[in-house]
Amino acid sequence: MCNNSGEVADPLQNKRAEERLQQLRSSIDNIDAALVYMLAERFKCTQEVGELKAEHGMPASDLEREAKQIARLKSLAAEAKLDPEFAEKWFNFVVAEVIHHHQQLADKIDPS
Repeated sequence: MCNNSGEVADPLQNKRAEERLQQLRSSIDNIDAALVYMLAERFKCTQEVGELKAEHGMPASDLEREAKQIARLKSLAAEAKLDPEFAEKWFNFVVAEVIHHHQQLADKIDPS
């Protein structure tokens, strides 16, 4: 059996690589599951925030809070060796969805 460089591949090394690949993929699967559950918890909290805002006529978005959160998350990302720009993009994606939900809640309370 040849590898990509045309050299003969060691079957034992291939087996170890496959085993390690499966371990890593299993870890990734577990992390993905945890992320989904964490996002679900986050959205439960933001749902309540949206209800409070709608009930009290508050705007769906809070640009000052969002700016503070972006700065905080970018700092955390840098500490964690994660690209801070990626963290900001992720946050902006999540916040856009949250604001959409908040606007829907506000429309239900005051459909005018």
